[in-house]
Amino acid sequence: MQELAEFSGNNLLLVTGFLASAFAVIFYELKLKSQNIGSLNTMLAVRVINGGCAVVDVRSADLFSGGHLVDARNVPADELTAEDLGKNKNGTLLVCETGGTSSATAAKLRAAGLENIYSLKGGIAAWQQENLPIVSKGA
Repeated sequence: MQELAEFSGNNLLLVTGFLASAFAVIFYELKLKSQNIGSLNTMLAVRVINGGCAVVDVRSADLFSGGHLVDARNVPADELTAEDLGKNKNGTLLVCETGGTSSATAAKLRAAGLENIYSLKGGIAAWQQENLPIVSKGA
């Protein structure tokens, strides 16, 4: 413990920078959580997917078979019900072609009382623009 105090005293600028960075990250995470953010950019979407978030593609079956996110389920937006989403504690990410349909569907579901429902901002088009992996029916 004495070594830590000595290091901190000798490297005050380094320690201050580290603490400021840690507080900034914590503040940012708490801000996102408190906003109940509904629309995620591709990088945040990757993060929630890697955290166990389920992916539901709300496009038509034809568009879905043309290419979709890995492990996505296809349930067209007009057929989607709360039961289709299950009880995934890590949330559900809705995906459509450009983000409009999934955003409106997510807002409707959140208004109905469901939590942890997100939409992919920019949809599959933004996902492809970032060169993120897509699975095709033939793959």
